[in-house]
Amino acid sequence: MFSWLEKNPFFFAVLTFIIIAYAGIVEILPSFADNARPTVNAKPYSVLELAGRHVYIKDSCNACHSQLIRPFKSETDRYGRYSVSGEFAYDRPFLWGSKRTGPDLMRVGNYRSADWHENHMKNPLSVVPGSIMPAYAHMFSNNADIETAYAEAVTVKAVFNVPYDMEGMPVLGTWEEAQKIVKEEAKVIVDQMKDQDVKDAFANGEIREIVALIAYLNSLK
Repeated sequence: MFSWLEKNPFFFAVLTFIIIAYAGIVEILPSFADNARPTVNAKPYSVLELAGRHVYIKDSCNACHSQLIRPFKSETDRYGRYSVSGEFAYDRPFLWGSKRTGPDLMRVGNYRSADWHENHMKNPLSVVPGSIMPAYAHMFSNNADIETAYAEAVTVKAVFNVPYDMEGMPVLGTWEEAQKIVKEEAKVIVDQMKDQDVKDAFANGEIREIVALIAYLNSLK
């Protein structure tokens, strides 16, 4: 049969198409099942968390860290419960990744604190001996782009019906209301940090990228 297919390129191409189409359907269909719906604990990112997610993407953290725990014992023993589709319902884009120069970060919010992230981003070797991760000192001097994060939240709420402002979900509100909420969330993190420049900047109404990034990493649970 295979020799016959090799001599008939048209039928070979049709068979190849059918096999690939079938495999694609098998891969896609589960995404329409119940496990692709938002999980019970899934929530949209707050504006501050979104700003941190933008920093995460901008500085290519996703190039070295995945956010997808596979259903294998070696994975769950190290990182925690394996990932399910519904946990990423509000991710645009998703940051699953496949490269693990560094560890998976899907559940990092369960076992790292704000001061740990602060020390790690400033000097990775101070908390992880032998780490090859570079320092991200600029995050301690650059301001987070809160306005763009708010614009994204407003857009996904209007276009994709992301349930902001609903019971149990992050409050978005007006730009003025959002700014107040962002400052309240940021204050919790800044109070746990030691960097005086970050504290002084916050006192002057500025929120550094490191604060937003920590907010985002804390949301990964």
